[in-house]
Amino acid sequence: MSKLDVEVLWKDFPILDQIVNDEPLVYLDNAATTQKPRQVLGAITDYYEKDNANVHRGVHTLAEQATAAYEAARERVRSFIHAASTKEVLFTRGATTGLNWVAHYAESVLQPGDEVLISVMEHHSNIIPWQEACQKTGARLVYAYLKDGMLDLADFQSKLTEKTRFVALAHVSNVLGVVNPIKEIAGLVHQIDALLVVDGAQSVPHMEIDVQDLDVDFFAFSGHKMLGPTGIGVLYGKEKLLNQMPPVEFGGEMIDFVYEQKATWKELPWKFEAGTPNIAGAIGLAAAIDYLDKIGMETVHQYEQELLAYVFPKLQAVEGLTIYGSEDLAQRSGVISFNLAGLHPHDVATALDYEGVAVRAGHHCAQPLLSYLGVAATVRASFYMYNTKADCDKLVEALQKTKEFFDGTF
Repeated sequence: MSKLDVEVLWKDFPILDQIVNDEPLVYLDNAATTQKPRQVLGAITDYYEKDNANVHRGVHTLAEQATAAYEAARERVRSFIHAASTKEVLFTRGATTGLNWVAHYAESVLQPGDEVLISVMEHHSNIIPWQEACQKTGARLVYAYLKDGMLDLADFQSKLTEKTRFVALAHVSNVLGVVNPIKEIAGLVHQIDALLVVDGAQSVPHMEIDVQDLDVDFFAFSGHKMLGPTGIGVLYGKEKLLNQMPPVEFGGEMIDFVYEQKATWKELPWKFEAGTPNIAGAIGLAAAIDYLDKIGMETVHQYEQELLAYVFPKLQAVEGLTIYGSEDLAQRSGVISFNLAGLHPHDVATALDYEGVAVRAGHHCAQPLLSYLGVAATVRASFYMYNTKADCDKLVEALQKTKEFFDGTF
């Protein structure tokens, strides 16, 4: 399958080589978090064993080494997403933090009568901050809906008006797996001088991203969904916008000078990074990017598309199974949400776990979407580069066993 040698790759992920409920682990919860290769684990350990010190503060050797590694990680991120400058790369706790920062900025911009346009497929992290911003400013939160399991572009365009100040969309839905045409949307948004905010948590790990080509104004993502550690993420923003945007947190390291009654801020990107940052997290993220770059994001994308093309029709053939989202695989990523008729998603997920298959069940932090779909929860299988055809077959086999068990014929 493609140019990816998964048998070699698989050896880099020690957690995958284990038995769960007397079955080999098949990990299909990658949309929630990905596993970490030895190279990432090793980079974090090396930092703590050799370079552990605070950054930007000391002149001693360890402090300088830690600072160099931390800022090198920022440059690795800049290169990976093709930002124009490291000034546009802010380290955060994750995509949620980045989206909250932008929504906080929106509170200083929005006025009564303004509108924020989002889609019904958004993760709660790209809904609730905008609800709060609109409630505080008197702006109106507007939703675009779906057609054939994808964003209804006609509905979206009809709601994109001169009142729209911000548009916030997921690049890839964490439930439907649909890939939104962000570059096309950016052109529409900028025609009315609005700002485009993109949740890239489900796209950065799986495809090549060029924020300048996409022409997004803000772009947030998390390290733990792309082989990196938890607690580290990135907010990209165009430099001119970040210069206008006030910091959200205040304290050490983000200041230029503090007087008794006021303070001034450092230049970008440090004015947003108050306190001791997640140094090990940034270094681990850089190691994850090195790992992904060695494989090549186009290779990752093509391999996952081959897995999707292999497993999708097999799932469609399971009697009583409903898949949510578009059937156009060219517009999907390796996220598949489904339900089995007559069975609660949590029962399905528990039964699959008995077979060693790890999936997610629930509302996936997307309750408005599930309400729109008319369901309370779904089962979600999500694939990554270390999954195989055998994993796909085991999922389908485990679903058949689950059906037979609950039908009383197992």
